[in-house]
Amino acid sequence: MKANKKGMIEVKRTTSDNADFKRLTNLFDAYLVEIDGDEKDFFAQYNQIYIKNVIVLYENDYALGCGAFKGYENEVAELKRMFVLPESRGKGIASKIVDSLESWMKEEGFSKCILETSRYLEPAVALYKKLGFTIIPNYGPYKNVSSSICMQKMLTS
Repeated sequence: MKANKKGMIEVKRTTSDNADFKRLTNLFDAYLVEIDGDEKDFFAQYNQIYIKNVIVLYENDYALGCGAFKGYENEVAELKRMFVLPESRGKGIASKIVDSLESWMKEEGFSKCILETSRYLEPAVALYKKLGFTIIPNYGPYKNVSSSICMQKMLTS
């Protein structure tokens, strides 16, 4: 844990059974209904799953953001469920979550990270680019989804 100007920051490793993760992802899903509209049921089938590698970031014991990953294929992890409360955005929280997830991915033996996000989430796309992700052709279930942008990043030690 580190202290900042506002208080104690804790990055907690957990699973998708964590109550704070569930609360944050429920807020995220409600937000995505506005973004994805008619495609919400398509995306829900890939998001409403058990994930064993979850991070929740807390400030003074209050959950501000989360993210997760799961194995996609040999040595490739897929970043999932990235969300930061709207009032906490622009403070480096998402970057801290992604950094923590990437460290955990490397510990688990992954050498590449992939992700899918909505092309309408322009701040998210910009963040991922800033963190070294590059746009790739849509993969797997997102191949023919025009609202999706897929990205990847090689994980270096």
